[in-house]
Amino acid sequence: MSVPELPSQPTLRRLKQFGVRPRRDLGQNFLIDSNILGVIARAAALCEHDVVLEIGGGLGVLSEHLAPLVAHTHVVELDRGLEPALRDALDPFGERATLHFSDAMQLDLTTLVPEPTRVVANLPYGIAAGAILRTVEDLPRVTRWVAMVQKEVGRRFAAQPGTAAYGVPSVLAQLACDVSVHRRVARTVFHPVPNVDSVLVLLERHGPAPEPALRRLVQQAFAHRRKALARSLQLGPRAAPDLRDRAREALVALGHPADERAERLEPEEFRALHEALRR
Repeated sequence: MSVPELPSQPTLRRLKQFGVRPRRDLGQNFLIDSNILGVIARAAALCEHDVVLEIGGGLGVLSEHLAPLVAHTHVVELDRGLEPALRDALDPFGERATLHFSDAMQLDLTTLVPEPTRVVANLPYGIAAGAILRTVEDLPRVTRWVAMVQKEVGRRFAAQPGTAAYGVPSVLAQLACDVSVHRRVARTVFHPVPNVDSVLVLLERHGPAPEPALRRLVQQAFAHRRKALARSLQLGPRAAPDLRDRAREALVALGHPADERAERLEPEEFRALHEALRR
């Protein structure tokens, strides 16, 4: 009796070979169009000295595409059930690839050796925004990100002041990086087909991540979007009694109305506001 031939496409082959069933609770949508792998790699502008961090290894299709191009590849995956498929993808690269079974939002990224210089990932949609911001903050040597994310997440990261999508992720990412939506991605490149649209978002670092105090100011500034920025800051925990008045004065000094809303400020203006309020 002949053994059924396995599909040649790596994702489809591993799904069948290892009996993998995508887990809806983990938001698993695996890449089945190998052409998109080249698009991702080219956007990442990889060189042989780079160290890549991939969050959400899945079935290892992107992992095994990236590994030959760089010095080292770190792959983080939450689902232990995918270990046989990931070992199949990564074992040929020996010590040049490290598999980490962990929650990417809990893993201490500062302990990764060698230290990543690129983040390239088909991110689980539930953690996409948080994972990008966390790597911007915790991995200062990373200079470029190429991430597959839900279209709305990509738009928020690249949003400009005054638009509905502009908010905390936009400001925090753009304080450290130039951000753009690289291209849209068809739903049909995934299995199972998701019920949302996807994009590749591209970040290129131009400076350090904002310090914790500045991050807190940005988060509080957007905490009450219908209120003026100064009022929103005053409503924050442990706010000084005169914070609203000082924020209004700082906004005027920046060329804004005293009752300006957070969504009207450029990212760098939040840094200037933070510096003014520290004096």
